[in-house]
Amino acid sequence: MSVELRPLGVKCNIQCIYCYQNPQRDAGNIQHSYDLQRMMAAVEVEGGGFTLFGGEALMVPERDLETLWAWGLEKYGKNNIQTNGTLVTDSHIALFKRYKVHVGISLDGPAELNDARWAGSLAKTREATRRAHATLEQLCQEGVQCSLIVTLHRGNATPDKLPRMHEWFRRLERMGVRHARIHILEVDSGDVRERYALSSEENLEAFLSFARLEKELTTLKLDVFEDMRRLLRGQDNSTTCVWNACDPYTTRAVRGVEGHGERSNCGRTNKEGIDFTKAPVEGFERYLALYHTPQAHGGCQGCRFFLMCKGQCPGTAIDGDWRNRTEHCSVWMSLYECLEAEMVESGQVPLSLDPIRPRLEETFLANWAGGANRTIEQTLKQVRGEIVPPVGGAEDHGDWHGDHTDLG
Repeated sequence: MSVELRPLGVKCNIQCIYCYQNPQRDAGNIQHSYDLQRMMAAVEVEGGGFTLFGGEALMVPERDLETLWAWGLEKYGKNNIQTNGTLVTDSHIALFKRYKVHVGISLDGPAELNDARWAGSLAKTREATRRAHATLEQLCQEGVQCSLIVTLHRGNATPDKLPRMHEWFRRLERMGVRHARIHILEVDSGDVRERYALSSEENLEAFLSFARLEKELTTLKLDVFEDMRRLLRGQDNSTTCVWNACDPYTTRAVRGVEGHGERSNCGRTNKEGIDFTKAPVEGFERYLALYHTPQAHGGCQGCRFFLMCKGQCPGTAIDGDWRNRTEHCSVWMSLYECLEAEMVESGQVPLSLDPIRPRLEETFLANWAGGANRTIEQTLKQVRGEIVPPVGGAEDHGDWHGDHTDLG
């Protein structure tokens, strides 16, 4: 579970053309003020620690950043921020080091491969990209923990651009970057789809190319493939949120806190500019329905990877309707098939082919119907009789779920 603290909501200094937060900005849902005491009180209620988030979190004045991070270090022993990296100064870096701030940077590649992260003009965009890369290099040189989020799209992941992206990742490893997350583009408008979305075949080839690259890298880890392997092994207590039956009205993995202490959800599930208030009770109707709904009608019926994928992120659902499975189903299914084959070849039995899977699915459905969401690892122990589950219901299921931080 991650608490995303958003003092200025979706306010940002650049205008990434494909950003999933653009509908909120277009609707005028931008925060212009905040209350430090209310935010800190709300973080405590949510259980902390927290990640400063946006929009662009570094638009918050340094004195207030220091107040939040000094409190965060004292209260939780660490801090986190997600940033586009264009506003980082030497004084920010000094704060990162003083208050143990892990820095996540959102960046899509070198030079023109990052042009979708638009800064108002081509010249300003290229300069912003240069600054972000210089920041990343400086953070590595100065020993600040940092990681990367990269979104794949037509600007950086078509077949002609992938060799350059791979070389960039090799350079990142040499610089000292140790963790990177690769995202499929979340599409919320027809214009973005036409201009930037890769086809399913192109997405698959891009991901397969990074899977091959991963075998070459030694210290830089791409968490998406490790997550999928863990899920196939039934060892998913620390996998990221997109694989873990996210309720779009409570988004357990992201407990949002806005500028005046309001509770909110992960912005990836917000559509048409609406930031829904967090619901008081978590529900799993999506997953019960997906399991029984034929694939021809947007469901997952009969898929042997259902427990590992669970329809993936509701923010990427077919037609923007969270009740459907992800529109990228064919990509994830093909990747699971490849990883499944690798496991079989190495003598392992993936959960997708394990005779225990029907009983496991039945137990998952019963748990969801009772208001409980558990990991595969926990449910396997339940099926095998190694643990006795608590009585189902929203009050007790929180103890049965791992932490699934998903920055960006």
